[in-house]
Amino acid sequence: MQQLNATKKGAITGAVMIGLSLLLFYAKQPFDSPVQYLVYVVYAAGIIWTLYGFSRSEENTNKFAAFFLQGFKCFIIITLLMVIFTYVFNKMHPEFKEEMVKAYNAELVKKGNSTPAEIAENIKKMNQYYLTMLVSGAIFGYLLIGGAITAASSLLFMKRK
Repeated sequence: MQQLNATKKGAITGAVMIGLSLLLFYAKQPFDSPVQYLVYVVYAAGIIWTLYGFSRSEENTNKFAAFFLQGFKCFIIITLLMVIFTYVFNKMHPEFKEEMVKAYNAELVKKGNSTPAEIAENIKKMNQYYLTMLVSGAIFGYLLIGGAITAASSLLFMKRK
């Protein structure tokens, strides 16, 4: 049987994360629910699965760069899939943007340190850049978390040998 490489493991992990995200959404789990962290547990598990497989392979040189490269191949695919999912999902659900605009407007009014014209301009900008901010946040977040998990796990697997 052919071994799964890091990119295939990343694709599988990303698909599981998307499936879990959809399951939680359609199960009506609130976005601030601790259950949402299961997606990140799957993310970490996918990277660790990749590094564990590499640690047992003949290609393992027990060097940090080699481990990190395998983890990177995995988490970059996951990040790509999750960013595409974030974009498509939010395009399909414009109500999220509308809810965010309402909440942002209420927050600006509550603070009371902006004129109505400034509030209108800020709302206009928020409408214009909502998806860009969301996608860039997803990119940054997934890359940062993936890099941290990969670095920490790489060090652990190196010490094991």
